[in-house]
Amino acid sequence: MREEFLHYLEVERGLSKNTLVAYRRDISKLEIFARRRKKKLGDLGTSELRSFLRGLHREGLSLRSIARLTAAVRGLFRFGAAEGYLTFDAAADLDSARFGKTLPNYLTLAEVDQLLLAPDTTTPEGLRDKTMLELLYATGLRVSELVSLRLRDVHFNGGYLLCRGKGRKERIVPFGRSAERWLERYLGNARTSLVKTSVPWLFLSRRGDRMTRQRFWQILKKSGVTAGITRNLSPHVVRHSFATHLLERGADLRSLQIMLGHSNIGTTQIYTHVSRERLRRVYDSHHPRAKKQTQVGTG
Repeated sequence: MREEFLHYLEVERGLSKNTLVAYRRDISKLEIFARRRKKKLGDLGTSELRSFLRGLHREGLSLRSIARLTAAVRGLFRFGAAEGYLTFDAAADLDSARFGKTLPNYLTLAEVDQLLLAPDTTTPEGLRDKTMLELLYATGLRVSELVSLRLRDVHFNGGYLLCRGKGRKERIVPFGRSAERWLERYLGNARTSLVKTSVPWLFLSRRGDRMTRQRFWQILKKSGVTAGITRNLSPHVVRHSFATHLLERGADLRSLQIMLGHSNIGTTQIYTHVSRERLRRVYDSHHPRAKKQTQVGTG
């Protein structure tokens, strides 16, 4: 049933490779849970599924991850019941919201400053790392979006990136003066040292090919250690920091929703713990490392 479900998600739903990998990983956790009880996946009842989710919560899994895992389990059992693999849908009443809401983990301004100072910019790799960190904090991109940027996606005249997010949807994301300066330095000095053949990608590995999500994660972890940041650090924490610091300075939720690429503003509303102040100017007026007014069209 698992493989048939994943095939359905790939072929009929058209989910991305990364999403499919996450679903497979989540379902594997449930399979391990079932084996410990000497049962098959389809034999698990509603109470056991809830026990599985409560266990993950006690183990410290983030509520965002539990919500995604709950969606995977509900989808699997709904598919199984619809296709005749199961006699009933034991996951129909599952709700990850019962675990409550938590505030996103984010860095302080001082921690961001230390993180951005961590790379050794005297080397091509260090200059690349510095630029990636600056751009990640300046834009709030997902890590998959960051490593997928192409040279043609950077528009210096308008001060924005053309980003391809979930569902291959394109959006415009502005960046400030600090990120612009480091992008110019990287393109003028570092990328030319890293490139081996003609490739479209903005950020390259030492081998001259496209930077990977896994490699950037390692770069971020190393920079966090150098910066003395002891909390758990991930690209998503930097994304949360971008959103939090903008809202602290008065940016409105609707503009933040567009920059983050959220299809539903309800997703963006997790950030209302910081401030409910609204409007005036959005990006350069509020982002702590943006030093100039950037005007970006939406058409």
